[in-house]
Amino acid sequence: MSQTRTGRPLAVAVIGAGMAGRSHAAAYRNAGTVFGPGLPEIRLAAIADANVELGEDAARRYGYERAYSSWEQVAEDPSIDAVSIVVGNALHRPIAEALVAAGKHVLCEKPLAGSLDDAHAMVALERSTDLVTAVGYTFRRNPSIAAIRDHARRGELGALSVFQGRYWCDYATDPHGPLSWRFKGPQGSGALGDIGSHVIDTAEYVAGPIVSVAGAALSTQIGKRPLPLGAVVGHNAAPVSDELGEVENEDSATFTARFASGLVGTFSVSRTAFGLPNGLAFDVLGVAGRAAFDQNRPAEYLFDDAQPEARTRGARQIIAGPQLPYFTGGMPMEAPGVGGGNSENFTYQARAFLDQVAGVADPLPPCATFADALRTMEIIQAVVRSAAAGGAAVDVPAVPSV
Repeated sequence: MSQTRTGRPLAVAVIGAGMAGRSHAAAYRNAGTVFGPGLPEIRLAAIADANVELGEDAARRYGYERAYSSWEQVAEDPSIDAVSIVVGNALHRPIAEALVAAGKHVLCEKPLAGSLDDAHAMVALERSTDLVTAVGYTFRRNPSIAAIRDHARRGELGALSVFQGRYWCDYATDPHGPLSWRFKGPQGSGALGDIGSHVIDTAEYVAGPIVSVAGAALSTQIGKRPLPLGAVVGHNAAPVSDELGEVENEDSATFTARFASGLVGTFSVSRTAFGLPNGLAFDVLGVAGRAAFDQNRPAEYLFDDAQPEARTRGARQIIAGPQLPYFTGGMPMEAPGVGGGNSENFTYQARAFLDQVAGVADPLPPCATFADALRTMEIIQAVVRSAAAGGAAVDVPAVPSV
């Protein structure tokens, strides 16, 4: 059985037992089952949540040794090597600082922090340590999205001309849904920070850096929501009071963007898009081809290029299989048409993070850094400034690499 250099298994923990926290917990459990050898034995050490019952249930479900009632207990546990932070955005900075001070590697959920000041502080923290500090952008691990990136980077679409991205969700369409932490905070921390961060990162992953935004508009469809009577888990319904509170951030946003290559893009984000539980989708077009992805059909994508004869041209459905990134070695059944989705993305992300931690000889592509995630937040803030200025063009500040 493989061990770490210290002669013991690699101990992992998750802070947060909500829907994303459970996805991280399940991913660590599966990380040793995918791809090549070299990863040390993984010890599932702890799950921490202030909601003790929720944490204990997650620890039981995913085989973790114990449940802690606070993140401080994880930081203070000397046996834990690597930790996922999967709690409210405003808590990311203090938890990350405490974990790094305790000598632990950190995988933080997106967006990086609750404010730009906190995000800059986390990047400074990253530059000060040799520990692995990473951010969870799981859609980078989708085989179809990774394949589209390969098409674009190899020039198979020709010079890129248009990127159109959208992330439409319906989790906030119910006006009786509780006023959770997701609805509190400044403009940019609502739909843009929650789901917009994913489509922005996906756009840059596929098509390169965004240098400016323009034409931004933010809107809130449901201005008041009932206060919850207890803990709210993920996007779930919860008991609420008769008292209403103000929604502080945006339900929807649109903007255009210009990429460093000259490519132009349009973006639309909403958490009040009826009938779309998880509607990430994008199209990328060039002068020689085009590709499209829709999260509702995650195990395929559309591809079109110049066929020898015009009568055979048109979009082709590419079914995920061993010809795509991550599929071989990442699926128990390595055959086209067997599916794949969100859970696999989290598993591949966990494996990539632990590859970095353990220094595996043949690692997966590394996770995004804190600096990468700060860049996404700078783009979001540029969108907010554009909206406040009536849609004026706003440059995106450069973020030095780590």
